[in-house]
Amino acid sequence: MTSKRQMMVDEQIAARGVTDPRVLDAMRKIERHLFVPKALESVAYADEPLPIGNGQTISQPYIVAYMTEALRIKPQDRVLEIGTGSGYQTAVLAELAKSVCTIEVIQELADAARDRLVSLGYKNIEAASGDGYGGWPEKAPFDAIMITAAPPEVPADVAGQLSVGGRMIVPVGSFFQELQLITRTASGFETSHLLPVRFVPMVRKNKV
Repeated sequence: MTSKRQMMVDEQIAARGVTDPRVLDAMRKIERHLFVPKALESVAYADEPLPIGNGQTISQPYIVAYMTEALRIKPQDRVLEIGTGSGYQTAVLAELAKSVCTIEVIQELADAARDRLVSLGYKNIEAASGDGYGGWPEKAPFDAIMITAAPPEVPADVAGQLSVGGRMIVPVGSFFQELQLITRTASGFETSHLLPVRFVPMVRKNKV
């Protein structure tokens, strides 16, 4: 699996323009096959999203690396992730940040991801099940926020939990989605439009 992981980084990620050495190191280190269903382990390092159950997916490796690099995470940063899924992106963030708070709306996935991350030895992750539209106000403010499912528009309550200078990356839209990078400034928010994407919809707790 190590050679597949190295090829994944070299051919799918670095070759497509991701250059942050800390992000590349994290992608080389984390064993993606541990975050997918057993039946899909043989294709865990392919350049594609994979189903993880409950109608959810693990994002393709390039998108994981691209979104992570775009957030410019520093070692002292506190990060919020909305949409834990299998916990793979969570682990990547935890390799780079001081701490990660992660929220998953589907209880079954939240429990499985928490157990998986604990078994892998991560001690800087706090996981919960809940409605991501509210963010995690008790833990705010955050230096960086990543949303890994697509809301129809940017959740204002979540954006409000950024510290000044903080960055949030989020796929926005319904059928047509766009990855946006939002930076909080002293006077408001600035939005950069990055690239078209396709994520599962971000759902509310009462719709699960």
